[in-house]
Amino acid sequence: MHEPILSVRGLTKTYRGGTRALDAVDLDIRKGEIFALLGPNGAGKTTLIGAVCGLVRPTAGTITAFGQDLASNWRSARARIGLVPQELSTDMFETVWRAVAYSRGLFGKPSDPARLEEILKSLSLWDRKDAQIRALSGGMKRRVLIAKALAHDPELLFLDEPTAGVDVELRKGMWEQIAALKQRGVTIILTTHYIQEAEEMADRVGIIQRGRIRMVDEKRAMMERLGTTEAVIDLAQPMTAIPASLGAYALELADGGRRLIYRGGNGEGKGRAAVAQLAQQLTRDGITFTSLDIHDSSLEDIFVGLLGAQGEPA
Repeated sequence: MHEPILSVRGLTKTYRGGTRALDAVDLDIRKGEIFALLGPNGAGKTTLIGAVCGLVRPTAGTITAFGQDLASNWRSARARIGLVPQELSTDMFETVWRAVAYSRGLFGKPSDPARLEEILKSLSLWDRKDAQIRALSGGMKRRVLIAKALAHDPELLFLDEPTAGVDVELRKGMWEQIAALKQRGVTIILTTHYIQEAEEMADRVGIIQRGRIRMVDEKRAMMERLGTTEAVIDLAQPMTAIPASLGAYALELADGGRRLIYRGGNGEGKGRAAVAQLAQQLTRDGITFTSLDIHDSSLEDIFVGLLGAQGEPA
C-alpha cells in the first residue's frame, strides 16, 4: 500500500463558545484518486478543508501531506495544494489574466505565460482573459477560481462546492475538467451538494456528519453493500394475499392488491437477478402482470438513508 498523499489523524476543531466542527477525524487520501466528501450543511466539510489549507487552526490532531507534517512544513506543503473555495473571493476589478498570474506568483512559481494560456483555454476563459472579473457571469467567475487554484500546478486539489450556482451545461463541462485533471495525476478532494457529481466522478466517498466521519468506502462497494433494488409490478388481476410460492421474496401488496412491490438485494446485481427470478415465478404461477418497473438505489438514496438512520435530515 502506497503512503497516502494526505493523512489526517484525530483532527479536532472546537470554536470559542464550544461548537465542535470537527471531532477526532481520521482520513487518508490516496494519490491520484477523486475523493468525494459528502455531508449536510454544518457537517464539517469546509472546516476540514480549511484546516488542511491553513485557513483554520485545528484544536488538536495532526495533518500529514506528501509525507510532511503540515505543522512544521506548512509553507512547502501548501505550495503543492490548490483550493477552489466555496465563496467567490477574488478582486472583482482585476482582469482574469492578472488574477491567475498573481496566484501563480503567490506560491513562488516562475512566470509561465504558456502554462497560464493552457489553463485558461482548458476552462474556456482564454477569450475573456482581459475582462475584469466583475464583468463575468457567475459560472465564469467560478471557472476563474478554478484557474487560480491550478495556476501553481498543485498535486492535491480541493474543490469546495465547485459547481454551486452553475447551470447544468457548465456543471457537466466542469466534470470533464475534473476528469482531465485526474488524468494528469492530480489528486482531487471534492465536496458537493449535487450527489450526482460524486456518483459520476468519485473513486471513493466519505460521509461526514456532526464533525465525524461516518463512513469511507469505494463508491462501487458502498452502492453494492447499501444499495437496494425496488420493482413495482402492476398485476392484471388484483390479489387478496401474496401466494406461498412467492414467500421467498421481499414483497408487499399495494393499491388494493393490484400492485406488487419488491425491495431487496442491491443495486449492482443481486436485486435485479431476484426480480428476474420473481417474474419467472409469476409466469409459472399463471399470474399475469401488465408492467414491471425497476429502480436501483442511487448514491443519493444511500446518503439520505444513512443520515436518516443517524437521526439527522439530509
